[in-house]
Amino acid sequence: MQSHTISHRRGSSGWMFLREAVRDLRTTGAIAPSSRRLAAALTEPVRAQSWRPLAVLEAGAGTGSVTRALLPLIGPGSRLDVVEPNPRFTQHLRDLVHDYPEPAGAALHVHESFVEQLDTGCRYDVIVSGLPFTNFTPTEVEGIMSRYFELLHPGGTLTFFAYRGTRVARSILSSRIEAARHRLVDDVLHRYRDRYSDGRVHIWGNLPPADVWRLRAPVAAGASLESVASGLSEAPRRTT
Repeated sequence: MQSHTISHRRGSSGWMFLREAVRDLRTTGAIAPSSRRLAAALTEPVRAQSWRPLAVLEAGAGTGSVTRALLPLIGPGSRLDVVEPNPRFTQHLRDLVHDYPEPAGAALHVHESFVEQLDTGCRYDVIVSGLPFTNFTPTEVEGIMSRYFELLHPGGTLTFFAYRGTRVARSILSSRIEAARHRLVDDVLHRYRDRYSDGRVHIWGNLPPADVWRLRAPVAAGASLESVASGLSEAPRRTT
């Protein structure tokens, strides 16, 4: 009965994602939900440590493609916080989490919020990001990445993805202003990858193909994170 419920929601979520993509492609960031292969790569650090209690944060959960991969990995004593600002997606995620049998001593929460505004009083072993960075301003991306590292335990892991070929495509198809914005966003992400990268995986079985990056927070307790994109001009923040 449980598997039928989850399977039914997976089918309905695809149509919901498409409707929201048509409504606002900028914040949705794609025309299709993440594939199972992409979800598996994003959640691999959780899978590798699922033998112990973990605190896990998923940001930009959308319709729950990655959430479905995370839920079976959340064992007794673990915590999963799912963050999504879109109210229609958030209700769908709440239904998804409610239908899933919660392990003994585990805590599952869904928050309608931007991750920059999230305040759970918790730090995380793993953060899984599904946010479409290339759709945001450089200042927004810097703020999000900085917040991720504030929320990570020392030695904690952040995973996020980037679609392959988007920089070239935007340089050809977009205006000069959009192409410049995309380059600046890529520069912010490159500086974080250069400083904290712990590996990358190519996922060809996704629409479109993607790279999954794994970043590791500084291990030394109390290590401070300096902004790697200092000097970025202020820009309006996202609004609901």
